[in-house]
Amino acid sequence: MRWLLLLGLCAALSARATGALEFSLHKLESGLPGPTVLVVGGIQGDEPGGFHAASLLVTDYRVSRGQLWVVPNLNFESIIRRSRGLNGDMNRKFATLASDDPDYHEVERIKALITAPEIDFIINLHDGSGFYRESYFDTLHNPNRWGQSIIIDQEALGTSRFAQVGKFARALAQRVNDHLLTPQHSYRVRNTRTAEGDAEMAKTLTYFAIRNGKPAVGLEASKSLPTRERVYYHLHLLEGLLEQLGVGLQRDFALQPLAIEAQIESDIRLSLFEEKLRLDVATARHRLNYFPMRRGEGMHYLSNNPLVALVPNGDKVRVSYGNRRMTLLQPQFFDYDDSIQQVEMEIDGERRAVSLGATTTVARRFSVHPPAGYRVNVIGWTRPGVDNEAEQLIERAQIPSRFSVDRDGTLYRVELYREERFSGMVLVRFGDEAVGNVSSREDERQAADERS
Repeated sequence: MRWLLLLGLCAALSARATGALEFSLHKLESGLPGPTVLVVGGIQGDEPGGFHAASLLVTDYRVSRGQLWVVPNLNFESIIRRSRGLNGDMNRKFATLASDDPDYHEVERIKALITAPEIDFIINLHDGSGFYRESYFDTLHNPNRWGQSIIIDQEALGTSRFAQVGKFARALAQRVNDHLLTPQHSYRVRNTRTAEGDAEMAKTLTYFAIRNGKPAVGLEASKSLPTRERVYYHLHLLEGLLEQLGVGLQRDFALQPLAIEAQIESDIRLSLFEEKLRLDVATARHRLNYFPMRRGEGMHYLSNNPLVALVPNGDKVRVSYGNRRMTLLQPQFFDYDDSIQQVEMEIDGERRAVSLGATTTVARRFSVHPPAGYRVNVIGWTRPGVDNEAEQLIERAQIPSRFSVDRDGTLYRVELYREERFSGMVLVRFGDEAVGNVSSREDERQAADERS
């Protein structure tokens, strides 16, 4: 998977202002005629079904007809902080909002997208409480619950294209109810009749769209379900509704809860220093000490997933993915050197050039052969009297597993320096075959790392 976007700037080790994490927009275009649909996830930060479904649209789907504009992380700061809304409920800020409200900038940005002339339809993804039912059954199944419902503000709009939102919603409920994991999960259409006096719903994103002549619906999965099942229903709803609207989608994974969980939990990559320092955060240890970072300025970072962020945490930097902390980096600051892009290594008897930032797999042993003037530090390997670990033949058994980057104990840091400047890193994975760019996952927490 390619690097998708420049996610942001982490002002490392400084106080972070609320709202500093801005949402990202991803335009998935087919090159073929069709409508343009805006999909929004994460307006409330404690609803992972919605924001993970939107993120999967970005990372694992291809549009074959029409266009999708996806905002998977609208209330990004609240997502990272596992809060419904750090500054109050963002989905109640679309009627009136003071310019000094901390969410003002992001609300104005999403309003501009909703009202953009290209947009034909808006879908807002939510996780709601319990299971919506038209009449009272019990505390989890009643008219005051929102889960497993398709929300419309009114039956139809005065606009000509896609005006019959009620018709779309009922057809969608019928379709998704053919794919239930259990009958209890059945979907209903909920018409809030907002214009008839629902003061709360009048403040929402979807009703803002309606007031501006744009058809919109809210899709709700139940918070009573695990995240993988919420995402399962969101993706079924999205695929069904987008098909009705004329947008074509293609994916290469099975639409089943465990397959969806595997997609969510794997291949979550982070890149720093122009991709000469990379990390698969899905496999990272709970904490990585002495992590080389650029001195004296904020840290630009790339990720292949729009839910990844770097967040200052005291004197450390937290790597977050959605509302989970994946690892904690203890920085060691250096001036950076960009004089080389690759280094020569001998891997299992074969010489090859390895790009800085790459992961290369070693079956038995390796050595590093940089140009003159560069120093090598293989984190965890040590030999008395050796300060520069270039030209040393190194085997897996010589490095304590507590120094690994991953919790499986297979992945190790090889760092290069020019004098006191950091030049880049290669990750060495000990495995059976010498192939590059592989990733794995494990779940244990680690003991504190140390640095040789």
